[in-house]
Amino acid sequence: MEKSIFTKIDEEFICENCGKKVSKLGYTCRNHCPYCLHSKHVDVNPGDRAESCHGMLEPIGVEISPKKGYVIVFKCKKCGNIRKNKAANDDNMDLIIKLSANNQIL
Repeated sequence: MEKSIFTKIDEEFICENCGKKVSKLGYTCRNHCPYCLHSKHVDVNPGDRAESCHGMLEPIGVEISPKKGYVIVFKCKKCGNIRKNKAANDDNMDLIIKLSANNQIL
């Protein structure tokens, strides 16, 4: 199995889904909006910004990992690709709980 390459990019952005300003995470890379949990399909490997799709990644479920905690499952609205990313400390926990109800169909 090939190991993923990680490029640390932690920057502010405006969420294209909800329009809120999202600040840097500080302890690792910010991958998604903490308010609506949406992301953008911009990486092939974490932080590389090499993906040409640029579709919106919609949160569709949550997995619980013993090592990573909550892991949000995303599906790209443009290409259908499935991505996963660890939840951040400041993510909307109410939305994470709602997404966990989708786990039985993943």
